[in-house]
Amino acid sequence: MKIALALLAAVLVSVPACKKEAAAGPGPSAGRAGAAKAAPVAVIPPLAPDNIVSIAVASPDHSTLVTALKAADYVTSVANPGPLTVFAPTNAAFAKLPAGTVEGLLAPEKQGDLKEIIKYHATTSVWQPEDLKDGMTLGMANGKKVTIRVGDGKVKINDATIIASVRASNGIVHVIDTVLLPPSN
Repeated sequence: MKIALALLAAVLVSVPACKKEAAAGPGPSAGRAGAAKAAPVAVIPPLAPDNIVSIAVASPDHSTLVTALKAADYVTSVANPGPLTVFAPTNAAFAKLPAGTVEGLLAPEKQGDLKEIIKYHATTSVWQPEDLKDGMTLGMANGKKVTIRVGDGKVKINDATIIASVRASNGIVHVIDTVLLPPSN
């Protein structure tokens, strides 16, 4: 359940009414040999325990997502009351990206790219698993669309499989096994 809420945090940060957060220091890759310098991270404000961000922060399976939210300067905005649906990739999903991709996206000069990717994981409204139908498309917070596929007892969003779903006070988080990459223009 904690994993799913972490994903919902990603959706909340993509809401257009987002506001900037205060920088608090280097990201988690600081100090690792060969790691890219991460963008300053945002301070996490006190939140309700069942809020998407609170759950994401508490989930060991979503530490990379939380790091990305901080680097994108989206942490405070996830306190939005919603309702939102977030598709939250696990740490293992991020690990499937080519070597150096995550570290590169955490660099300050790549913050715009990181924000687009995060916004591609969130949409308005609460889409329960049973609401997701084969062939339907959802408009995401970055203005792009994703396609839902249902078959063999699985629900997929583009190439990612939903592996868990968790309800939060401000929406729902669908934990996914693959990072969603927005289509190029």
